[in-house]
Amino acid sequence: MPADRAVLDRAIERGEEEGGSVEFKERLTRTVHLSDGRLESLAAQLRHRVLSGDGEATYVVGVTDDGGIAGISPDAFSESMDVLSLLAEEAGAHIDDVTTWGVGPDGADRDGEGEHGIVGVATVREGAVLDTDDEHIVVGTAGHVDHGKSTLVGSLVTGDPDDGEGGTRSFLDVQPHEMERGLSADLSYGVYGFDDDAGPVRMDNPHRKADRAGVVERADRLVSFVDTVGHEPWLRTTIRGLVGQKLDYGLLVVAADDGPTKTTREHLGILLATELPTIVAITKADMVDDERLAEVEREVERLLRGADRAPLSVARHGVEAAIDEISEQVVPIVTTSAVTMEGLQVLDELFHRLPKTESGAVAERFTMYVDRSYNVKGVGAVASGTIRSGTVAAGDELLLGPMQDGSFRGVEVRSIEMHYHRVDEATAGRIVGIALKNVREADIERGMVLLPRSADPEPVREFEAEVMVLNHPTRIDEGYEPVVHLETVSEAAAIYPEDGQLLPGDTGRARLRFKFRPYLVEEGQRFVFREGQSKGVGTVTDVHPGAE
Repeated sequence: MPADRAVLDRAIERGEEEGGSVEFKERLTRTVHLSDGRLESLAAQLRHRVLSGDGEATYVVGVTDDGGIAGISPDAFSESMDVLSLLAEEAGAHIDDVTTWGVGPDGADRDGEGEHGIVGVATVREGAVLDTDDEHIVVGTAGHVDHGKSTLVGSLVTGDPDDGEGGTRSFLDVQPHEMERGLSADLSYGVYGFDDDAGPVRMDNPHRKADRAGVVERADRLVSFVDTVGHEPWLRTTIRGLVGQKLDYGLLVVAADDGPTKTTREHLGILLATELPTIVAITKADMVDDERLAEVEREVERLLRGADRAPLSVARHGVEAAIDEISEQVVPIVTTSAVTMEGLQVLDELFHRLPKTESGAVAERFTMYVDRSYNVKGVGAVASGTIRSGTVAAGDELLLGPMQDGSFRGVEVRSIEMHYHRVDEATAGRIVGIALKNVREADIERGMVLLPRSADPEPVREFEAEVMVLNHPTRIDEGYEPVVHLETVSEAAAIYPEDGQLLPGDTGRARLRFKFRPYLVEEGQRFVFREGQSKGVGTVTDVHPGAE
């Protein structure tokens, strides 16, 4: 028996216990375990296991509930890891390591020949996937399927040209036994960096952990890519996860042979709704002639102007202008080909020199919208989220709310936890868990906000906004009720367009009213609304305190 099998045997021997950190799963599937209600309950279960293990849980996949070796196919195991990764993200954790074994029908080890299936042990740890600093920028990528997003990123992180068949895309199709930090093929992940003296620091094979570790060790600046707006079932978590990932820039790809699509418009709207400075990369330039390239660039420019953004062609205006001008309003456009490597040096220079964006206003008053809550034995109620502004310290007196009736409750900060390490204080942009006195965990809900005791918050049921409809099968009439995602609020709200209706692609003013309860909403906040295939974005322009 291989020595490393002892890890599996120890986990099975420990078994599942009510207050333990080990969980057995035969397999996890998107259709069953990400269905309505299941995701939240399974994420809560994972959170319980992590807390029971002092910040670490062990998931054994490919075994029955009583610990019997079952073994599942490689595809089923890969899907299970994708689902587990999503559950971990929902619970404020990440997959830190995965070890797999091939087993035969009798549960014995197999070395390929006669292999019956795979059994694996995943270590899940508390905290966000990426831990960033001033020399680490994180880029969220988006784009229509088959527009070359993963291929482009694969060529950037390796420096290798594509073979014309999407070969470099495979660098991001991470296999279960090669996973690192819980990011699988469905959440394509890549990292490279820059040495201030020697230039780009890339990987020979991103599948190897040693290669990634070498980049982190040698680079003076790191650039990470996270696919933030991929699969439709994950969009709700994606919207909430954007802040948690602390993204600095968006990278939207548009294929030259296809041009902007409906999905392109939707993804652009979501990136812009998160207030991310964004770059558009026109990909597959080698597949079309110059006339077609010029036509696609004009289409992209029209798309951006339609979203009230100013396009900036890097080919015409240069890299310096792109670095100086990129903002929420100005969007650089770069023409690229992963086959000929055209444009990749331009992207290298941009990512090497672009500043890290502000993650929050430290000087402003403390504000944190609650993303999730849990109860810790011996500590009590804990509210977690990303600090939107200001600083919080242990012992601070705060307000928590609004409650169902619109009131706020006085609470005190018992302690602060950041990446499962106790800290005395935390500032804007940090993801924290705040243990609170004077409140039960059952009374804390997602969408509530923590504020200084001196604040005078006025929760609202109604607000006015400038909205843009990204996609809708017909038209939006008065009383249409999508789900509004604003900060960590996810609530059904009725929309009343100023002109009576809004069509796909329209931008206009509207009044929105939360269906069930009030929330703290402020002018300037951005939001996404969605219902089925219908999607839109908006900006709060006015609020109505006390509206009934």
